[in-house]
Amino acid sequence: MDHLRYSGLPCEAQRAAFLDIVSGDPLVGDALARARTLALPDWLVVSGALYNSVWNHLTGKRPGYGIKDVDLFYFDDSDLSYEAEDAVIRRAARHFEGLTLPVEVRNQARVHLWYPQKFGQPCPRYASSSEPIGYFASKTHAVGVRYDGNGALELVAPFGLDDIFSFRITPNRVTDNQRTHEAKGKRAKACWPEIEVVPW
Repeated sequence: MDHLRYSGLPCEAQRAAFLDIVSGDPLVGDALARARTLALPDWLVVSGALYNSVWNHLTGKRPGYGIKDVDLFYFDDSDLSYEAEDAVIRRAARHFEGLTLPVEVRNQARVHLWYPQKFGQPCPRYASSSEPIGYFASKTHAVGVRYDGNGALELVAPFGLDDIFSFRITPNRVTDNQRTHEAKGKRAKACWPEIEVVPW
């Protein structure tokens, strides 16, 4: 099956293919370029806009299909107030105006302050923008991309890329996120029937 042509390849081959696909996607490419010029500290475009764009590319779907928004993480522990984050969110809204999809910006230095109340379980105090993706409900979704200081694309993928290229959503049991894993898996399978959702 052609959509699985990168499944099982060596890590470096998958990394090259992944970065080539996401940077060539008009939506993601634009989001990454704008994120770079927004110049937030320790920024990272993460999750759905990335792996969904890969699945769209490999199944011949149009760019943006099945993507709800673009998630942009940053890390700034110099001011953990709601007001400081809100000011960044409002500045980002102006910066990303005209992008096809909304951009959701979140300071990962603040997550531990609101997560327990919203989700009913504790959350570690993260030390970077890349650390929280290791806690996503599904290992498949744990991926982030940014430009480094030299203008080269940098990939963060703590569990590798084979799940993405194998169209397989694998649970990450580091926290009790079964409901999120199953809900996201169900939604993904509705958009990309080729997907296998590994049970929790």
